[in-house]
Amino acid sequence: MKDIRGDFPSLHISDHGKPRIYLDGPAGTQIPTQVIDAISGYYKRSNANTHGAFVTTHETDQVMDDTRSSMAQLLGAEGGHNISLGQNMTSLNYSLARAIGRHLQEGDEILITQLDHEANRGPWLSLVAERIKVIEVNLLPSGKLDYDDMNTKISERTKLLCMGWSSNITGTVNDVHLARRLTKEVGAWLLIDAVHYAPHFKIDVQQLDCDFLLCSAYKFYGPHVGILYSRTGLLDQLPTDRLRTAGQQAPYSIETGTLNHAAMAGVKAAVDYMAGFGQGGDYTSQLISAYKNIGEHEDALGRMLYQGLSEIPELVVIGPNFDGHRAPTVSFYHSTKKSADICAALASQNIFAWDGHFYALRASEVLGLEDLGGVTRMGISAYTTATEIETTIREVHKICMSA
Repeated sequence: MKDIRGDFPSLHISDHGKPRIYLDGPAGTQIPTQVIDAISGYYKRSNANTHGAFVTTHETDQVMDDTRSSMAQLLGAEGGHNISLGQNMTSLNYSLARAIGRHLQEGDEILITQLDHEANRGPWLSLVAERIKVIEVNLLPSGKLDYDDMNTKISERTKLLCMGWSSNITGTVNDVHLARRLTKEVGAWLLIDAVHYAPHFKIDVQQLDCDFLLCSAYKFYGPHVGILYSRTGLLDQLPTDRLRTAGQQAPYSIETGTLNHAAMAGVKAAVDYMAGFGQGGDYTSQLISAYKNIGEHEDALGRMLYQGLSEIPELVVIGPNFDGHRAPTVSFYHSTKKSADICAALASQNIFAWDGHFYALRASEVLGLEDLGGVTRMGISAYTTATEIETTIREVHKICMSA
């Protein structure tokens, strides 16, 4: 893959003579100049609200339309009419949960999982508790969903199954195609949290045939914006919270208040930036090619990190290995050293990694990781280098072998 590090101003900052190594991408990637320029450029020339008669408001309308269109192509949706935008994925999911909650009939049930981020658990648990059933996760080392449990708990009463496509703590990629088949059999909707999947793998919502899908632009080189895909016509069936002065049809009906138009310009620029990694005669072909190129780069470095950490005594890497399909996110714990201490020691060397549960709290509890003080998590991004991974493995080894 082409060298892109020159596109990211933050990658060239050193502290006390030590260059920064950003392995914190699962909590938000660094931002390229192209995205920064799009955001600042909007403020410089087009800053206005929507649907007016003058030039800057027309430009803002175009920014919003272009952003929806680009996200539709990133996700394989029919068009911009499928794409709703919001402050973040969590806020959009709470709005969706309230609307679906009003739509439920007596006896309807919702399935969630133990493996998911709280953003795809909390909104549903806020509804009537007896309507919720929880799909269990297998114990380590696999950390995979229990699909037998999924098959047992789904029934004719199931109205909605909510699950993540990839775990942000174990790197597991879940079998959403099995979930789609099971939900189709009982006439249930399928909602996918793709926040941790979308930065690494191409999505085609029409091929998957899901009903809803959520992701976040700040995970793939963009600003803090949440995105909701809804199947054509489905959002219009739901009684969403909205002012009577707001748009009453999809995709606007779930969007509350004035959106951050400058950030939306950044989302469009982020998708354009991703497309620039690929080749092809059209935008969608470029995105498909880009994800292939990014995936090969990230998988190779993920394997390197996984293997190097696995060879350190008393250190346990959780989640599946890289023999199968999994995200380039690697988490681990040590038999005697707390993850917070490991991360602090790494930070002293300007290596950025996270410790804790990363809002996948229930998974951390069920897998026994909370009792250990959580895990250390590192993520590979398109700008990560082999030299950075080698340095990180060496430093983790020093930390773990120290008294």
